[in-house]
Amino acid sequence: MADVIRGIVLLLSLVAPILSAAAATAAPQVVATIKPIHSLVAMVMQGVGEPKLLIAGGASPHTYSLKPSDARILQQADLIFWVGEGLETFLEKPLEALPRNARVVALAEAPGVTLLPYRSSGGWEPHVHGSADAGTPHAQGESHGHDDDHEHHNTDMHIWLDPANAQAIIRAVAAALSEADPSHAAIYTSNAEAALARLQALDETLRRTLEPLAGRPYVVFHDAYQYLEHRYGLTPVGSITVDPDRQPGAQRVAMIRRSITERGAVCVFSEPQFSPKLIPTLIEGTPARTEVLDAEGGPTVPAGPDAYGMIMLNLADALRRCLDPAG
Repeated sequence: MADVIRGIVLLLSLVAPILSAAAATAAPQVVATIKPIHSLVAMVMQGVGEPKLLIAGGASPHTYSLKPSDARILQQADLIFWVGEGLETFLEKPLEALPRNARVVALAEAPGVTLLPYRSSGGWEPHVHGSADAGTPHAQGESHGHDDDHEHHNTDMHIWLDPANAQAIIRAVAAALSEADPSHAAIYTSNAEAALARLQALDETLRRTLEPLAGRPYVVFHDAYQYLEHRYGLTPVGSITVDPDRQPGAQRVAMIRRSITERGAVCVFSEPQFSPKLIPTLIEGTPARTEVLDAEGGPTVPAGPDAYGMIMLNLADALRRCLDPAG
């Protein structure tokens, strides 16, 4: 019996340092809310661990409802990356109830992220840059004369659709991960540098594809794409709905039909997360074509470090197909 006990003690003495080392180097439990943000986080975490994606499949953060399994994932997280109030509104109260050891990072507040205010209605002037409704971009850290809550709910939160914002997000993610997990800080920093170079190359590809489409007017389902439009000089002239949670009424449908005709809209874009049944009514009797834009990736884009590039290139391809079908 004494030999058995000595054997157990020896085994524990050998295993304990291994378990201790594994605990010291284990990746933090990380959650990202939507696929494009998850992809940017996954780029930084490559070789260390994989973040969990909260909103999978084709669900929209505008209409998502938190499930019990989602709540468990959040409770177990060390780090949670979300865009912030005004996008994932379903998360505001659950995040307030999390244990104090969970760090929540609102990426709309990250240094270097440029924010745009929502346009005041769904019908805009043909030239978005310089129109009163387009608003003026501002970078985080500036003073805007609004309290934080008011600011969040009047800001367009689709920030990832500008690759320059995606670069700022990469830097913020790397900083947060390095602080939470200093044993892997060198890997996070190296991955971030590679991701920044990757995003720069993507930006150049998108510019070559999208800048020739300037001056070709179109209508989107809801006002989600102005970061892309501002960066590459596109020409949206309106949105079908101001609030994606509500179907537009007859008066609004008539207004959009007038906009399509009067402004010569080349294309009317739908989104896979929302019913496209209005589109045929809007384009009936006009030369406008229709295509699908998906800012979040949907079920067709696999989650992971490559998803962000795929989402952005898919958007560019859809815009080119509809606005320049002969190109």
